Amino acid sequence: MADSAEPDAWQARLDPAEPAAAAAAGVLASPIPPPPALSVVIPAHNESESILELLDEVSRVLTGRIDFEAIVVDDGSTDAMDQRLAAALPARPWLRVLRHRRQSGQSAALLTGVRAARAPWIATLDGDGQNDPADIVKLWAARHETGEDAGFGLIAGYRAKRRDSLAKKLSSRIANRVRGALLADHTPDTGCGLKLFERQAFLDLPHFDHVHRFLPALFLRAGRRVVSVPVNHRPRLRGRSHYGVGNRLWVGIVDLLGVMWLKRRSRLPEGVDELAGKD
Repeated sequence: MADSAEPDAWQARLDPAEPAAAAAAGVLASPIPPPPALSVVIPAHNESESILELLDEVSRVLTGRIDFEAIVVDDGSTDAMDQRLAAALPARPWLRVLRHRRQSGQSAALLTGVRAARAPWIATLDGDGQNDPADIVKLWAARHETGEDAGFGLIAGYRAKRRDSLAKKLSSRIANRVRGALLADHTPDTGCGLKLFERQAFLDLPHFDHVHRFLPALFLRAGRRVVSVPVNHRPRLRGRSHYGVGNRLWVGIVDLLGVMWLKRRSRLPEGVDELAGKD
């Protein structure tokens, strides 16, 4: 169910779990459907040309296999994406759309979507259509194969055969090697938008701009297990990339230093025992 840390009117409209909050927001009380098993969160900015096709792919792949909802977070788009999504809602009861009034970045959009999600498990996709929704099923199966013990946290997609420009592939390869050497996150591709994780485990992490690039290291810092699974990667067919070498390099270095500091300052107890009273 939706995170209750911010019980304002807009959240009551999204999920009127509290009758008082719903009444304050002018929402009539109605039966609340049971939460789905999986929430697919898709942060997107100016992806009007690809978003509906991606959503229909998600539906074709998951319907009948996993009980799901899809949440698109429109990160202050300036194209017609919000209009297309609004028109798509009536025919897609599994779809929810949230919109940032101003562009706040991919990490902020991801956090907005996860907070609003009703499922205990979250799958994430980029909104450009390069992630293959069919791989959600692969990650979901890997979750069962690796076991659902208390230490499990994140399954990360690994784009073994990337369909990007040479410059983008080289910059990502260098970034992954530097990050892996300094953070020891044992993850070959942290930039892949396709991931599966526990909702509450994600919300318990520290959050900052660009946090989505460091999720494996942060899950490991929290004592959780991280597994990488090879996934399909497709060429971008519509729209244009919002990221380049220049707008990722310097902030990436600063963020890397910050995550290194967080890891050094972290100290987890080896175990916690609760004592019972003696008669």
